[in-house]
Amino acid sequence: MPETDISSNRQAADRLGEWRETERRSPRFEDLDLWSRRDVLEALLDGQQHALHALWGALDSIEAAVEAAVGRLADSRGRLVYVGAGTSGRLAVLDGVELTPTFSWPRERLVYLFAGGGTDFSRAREGAEDDAEAARQGIEAAGIGVQDVVIGIAASGTTLYTRVALQSARVAGALTIALANNPGSPLLEDAEIGILLRTGPEVLAGSTRMAAGTSQKVALNLFSTAVMIGLHKVYRGYMVDVQATNAKLVKRAENMVVALSGCRPEAARAALAQTGNSVKPAVLVVNGATPDEATALLGRHKGNLRAALNDVPA
Repeated sequence: MPETDISSNRQAADRLGEWRETERRSPRFEDLDLWSRRDVLEALLDGQQHALHALWGALDSIEAAVEAAVGRLADSRGRLVYVGAGTSGRLAVLDGVELTPTFSWPRERLVYLFAGGGTDFSRAREGAEDDAEAARQGIEAAGIGVQDVVIGIAASGTTLYTRVALQSARVAGALTIALANNPGSPLLEDAEIGILLRTGPEVLAGSTRMAAGTSQKVALNLFSTAVMIGLHKVYRGYMVDVQATNAKLVKRAENMVVALSGCRPEAARAALAQTGNSVKPAVLVVNGATPDEATALLGRHKGNLRAALNDVPA
């Protein structure tokens, strides 16, 4: 897919700005500032519930995105790449950073392209979301290729930085996925898989950190969690690749080994001590494997604990 000219990108954004649902003001809320505190809170809560409802209409697209992403990320070179600006970019980073402690997803297989660059997400840089060249350079500098999955998020669906990044990633052969909140958003066409989260007008016109942001957060949660399940990082409802980095998580790992193997707590602790507090190999050790055998079994079965358990030496 050829990259779109920058000027035509801006023209499309200007045209969309005239009718984007997320920018509209609902007559229902024109006197919101005169309402009672309780009525305001109820209206805001209703907006959040509406955001959740919007996810039902997007499930088919999210399912397609998960299926395609699992296929790419099963390759050990594949990376998850999050692209965004403003609230959408911050939500993308929030989703990604949780994958390492929760699922032991390698940090080197996460890339964040945030409009304006840097790591200070508490400050906005004026004009950053319109910097098309920075988007192109970010994709090029990250070496994005066919093994990668690139997710672009923008409530408006017109953010230039996010659009150009997805266009560039698609040209490079990456799997591209877009999340946007307005029907007809060009961002949805820039990606191979477009996910429309149609949340409509905000209670506060244009405040897309509200309903639109909530829908994005939930959609990202659904997507990344389902991908990790597809990559065998969940077994019998447990996060069996969790990193046990503090006392609470060490205890959680022990409880998981007990629940998954039926052993006594002291046996679970002993197995975890032999496997660096890793749940999967510890479960295999309790079931009769040596630590080295457990590592080999998980490697042979690409981390699939269920399959590895069926292959434990008698």
